[in-house]
Amino acid sequence: MLRVGSKATCMACRNLVSTNMGVRFRVPLQKLHPLSRAIHHRYSGNTNPQRPPHRTAARYFTSMSRLPMRPPKPPPGSGGRGHQQQRNFWVARLAARLLKLRYILLGSAVGGGYTAKKTYDEWKDMLPDFSEYNWVIPDFVWELSEQIDLDKLAKALPEIEEIAKLLPDLDKIGENFTFLKSLLSSETSGDPPLKATDSSTAAVQEGSDKQYKKSSDKEKIDNLQEELLRTQLKYQRMLERLEKENKELRKVVLQKDDKGIHQRKVKKSLIDLYSEVLDILSDYDANYNTQDHLPRVVVVGDQSAGKTSVLEMIAQARIFPRGSGEMMTRSPVKVTLSEGPHHVAMFKDSGREFDLTKEEDLAALRHEIELRMRKSVKEGQTVSCETISLSVKGPGIQRMVLVDLPGVISTVTAGMAADTKETIFSISKAYMQNPNAIILCIQDGSVDAERSIVTDLVSQMDPHGKRTIFVLTKVDLAEKNLASPSRIQQIVEGKLFPMKALGYFAVVTGKGSSGESIDSIKDYEEDFFQNSRLPRDGMLKAHQVTTKNLSLAVSDCFWKMVRESVEQQADVFKASRFNLETEWKNNYPRLRELDRNELFEKAKNEILDEVISLSQVTPQHWEAILQKKLWERVSTHVIENIYLPAAQTMDSGTFNTTVDIKLKQWTDKQLPHKALEVAWETLQEEFARFMAEYKGKDQDDIFDRLKEAVKDESIKRHKWNERAMDSLRVIQHNALEDRSITDKPQWDAAIQFMEETLQSRLKDTESVIRDMVGPGWRQRWMHWMNRTPDQHIRNETKNELERLLKLHDEHTAYLANDEVTTVRKNLEGRGVEVDPVLIKDTWHQLYRRHFLQKALSHCNLCKRGFYYYQRHFVDSELECNDVVLFWRIQRMLVITANTLRQQLTNTEVRRLEKNVKEVLDDFGEDMERKTHLITGRRVQLAEDLKKVREIQEKLEAFIEALHKEK
Repeated sequence: MLRVGSKATCMACRNLVSTNMGVRFRVPLQKLHPLSRAIHHRYSGNTNPQRPPHRTAARYFTSMSRLPMRPPKPPPGSGGRGHQQQRNFWVARLAARLLKLRYILLGSAVGGGYTAKKTYDEWKDMLPDFSEYNWVIPDFVWELSEQIDLDKLAKALPEIEEIAKLLPDLDKIGENFTFLKSLLSSETSGDPPLKATDSSTAAVQEGSDKQYKKSSDKEKIDNLQEELLRTQLKYQRMLERLEKENKELRKVVLQKDDKGIHQRKVKKSLIDLYSEVLDILSDYDANYNTQDHLPRVVVVGDQSAGKTSVLEMIAQARIFPRGSGEMMTRSPVKVTLSEGPHHVAMFKDSGREFDLTKEEDLAALRHEIELRMRKSVKEGQTVSCETISLSVKGPGIQRMVLVDLPGVISTVTAGMAADTKETIFSISKAYMQNPNAIILCIQDGSVDAERSIVTDLVSQMDPHGKRTIFVLTKVDLAEKNLASPSRIQQIVEGKLFPMKALGYFAVVTGKGSSGESIDSIKDYEEDFFQNSRLPRDGMLKAHQVTTKNLSLAVSDCFWKMVRESVEQQADVFKASRFNLETEWKNNYPRLRELDRNELFEKAKNEILDEVISLSQVTPQHWEAILQKKLWERVSTHVIENIYLPAAQTMDSGTFNTTVDIKLKQWTDKQLPHKALEVAWETLQEEFARFMAEYKGKDQDDIFDRLKEAVKDESIKRHKWNERAMDSLRVIQHNALEDRSITDKPQWDAAIQFMEETLQSRLKDTESVIRDMVGPGWRQRWMHWMNRTPDQHIRNETKNELERLLKLHDEHTAYLANDEVTTVRKNLEGRGVEVDPVLIKDTWHQLYRRHFLQKALSHCNLCKRGFYYYQRHFVDSELECNDVVLFWRIQRMLVITANTLRQQLTNTEVRRLEKNVKEVLDDFGEDMERKTHLITGRRVQLAEDLKKVREIQEKLEAFIEALHKEK
């Protein structure tokens, strides 16, 4: 009989039919044991072992499944043959069971091996990834093994007995756990989820109900909780000690570089790559609906709630400025935390490292942060939205990016701007509205919860609490001040505030003294929670206390959010890049994509080329321009104040004396200053002319505003060398003292210069007289023009004075009083009322014209006077002292122009070029000025393209490093 249980079983058959489950298992005959094959052929009625019948065997075993358990008696007459057959059947049954037991053992071994491998892989996945610490152990670690004293290192490690002391008593914990389980089961005996399913457990529960009383039960629970807390603190102390030893060991390894072992170049860490992306995004003006949705931890809270203290505990250094009750955080501070061998801090725009283990560096860092905050705040404001970027590295620091925001206030106090409250709210909302930002909500536990402002703000931005972590600070004061400690339990369980959160934590950040160190704060926090009744009474769970647990939880949440969102953000910037590139190709197909800095460099080179072109100006061009402009500047003084007063004297000696005196006074006081002014103006005009010429040579008009600003600023900064004035005065004085005309060409040149000057002055004088008397009879008849009453009076006065000049051709320059009276009476006789002042004014212009006409006539006579001048003949009709004067003036102009040209080409052009370079360097460092001077859609589009590409490349590098870390 082959019936086992309720299944028809045959290990010798290819078809095994289960009568209960209805499942057929096929086993190849060739893979069966030889004995099994024999049994199969025996009971299947098949004599040929190579042809195993299927249906016969199946029908046979199916019918056998209905046989009784005991074997039937042998039929009469069968004799020993039936008994032998029954014995063979039991032998076969025993063999089948033995074979089944082998397969069960074999399957158990295979399954157990697979389960063990799976468990090993799970435990392996649970271990942290130490790949990012590869930089700590360089390639030369085997070289260091000979130098490091391994005996000292072994002695520094804890002994086995010491570690065993720290391990808990497992037997005692097992007893306490069994008791606690039985106690909970007894109190909730009616609750189906906690009802015991095992009979032995129920017996233990019944025995414990009879054995323990309520008072002893409470003591047992308290003891168990205290023991668990002590065990956790022991492990925490041991971990901290191992971390310190690990830090010292890594310092030893890195300091081996001083002995000739060069460590390899350290790659940027994962968090540094991510922080660089955030720094670029903070300066990026988002277009095409591209927004910064990358995760960061946003620290918000009411003013003086302990935000900065919590951040300092996470960073393990007192790095922020502090004050008693006043607002200290005036702008957002982005802190990038990462692990490193040394505890240092650094600003993103500075190369200085602050050693956070030294108090003087900590003080300098706090001072620098305060200065940057105050500098970022504009005049008339209290807070700023400009972000200060800071990185902190050190052993044991959790990697994350935090942004400390100004504390939320309820009232604007004296000294604050009127919009301070609204500005802080807008800054906080701008950071919290990022759907991937983790909100670290800080609440002061020492004040009434109803006074909190930040909780309402957080609940508005994250109503479901999917990215909020609530932190209750100053728990020591809260326990001391609150009459009902259960209120703290309600807060950390999320039952008191209307907001929701992912997790709730309670921390202690010191005793409130600004001089406390991080280590003393940690010890104080540890002692408080060890002795506090809050964890002991179950109001606070072990994982909800201490800033270390908070730091671990925030870091895990941060990296989880990063892994979930960073690839999506990379795709967004990829689409934005495509849009920008398409716009550029359609609008500027033949131009390179130059951003503002590259365009500035291009403009800088063009401007410097234009300045260098000043050195290409010929000396003749410089001297001609300088001579012309200098005479235009001084001609009025020479004619009006030197020539005319001297020429009106009737004696040549008096003429020369007057000229010498006036020339000396002019040279000492005015002439050098006028000459330098002319030279400086000439340099400016030539500089502007070259820039204008370059502008017309297919230059980019996008640089016009920049070039104009550079030109104005360079000229404003340029100061002429004042020491050249003294030497120029001496040169001009010597030139004017020389009276010797050596040849006839010089004489002719002086006469020509004199004629041109006098004719120009005569023309100006006639123009003035014409304006005084009005239009003549021809203009009145041809153009229908009339004289004004004043012009009519002046015309009558002119006619009267001209008659006087005809009578007295050698009249002096001034009218006598009786002559003025005579002219006035003559005019009154013709019915013209005239003022004596008007008579003198008209006489001055008429005599000036008369004198210039006589001087021109005399100039024509002097053309043949060089012979008499050279032989010093005395002839009153050919005294040409005025020609000599104009020769002296002309020679002074030539020498002055030559001197100024040398100073320009040798000194001032180079100094101007230097000033232009300094101005360009200053403009290059002033991003605000560059943005103002180089503008336009083309510039902005190139700027956006550069930034989007940079962000995309940084994100791709970060994502690649993130995948490698996984």
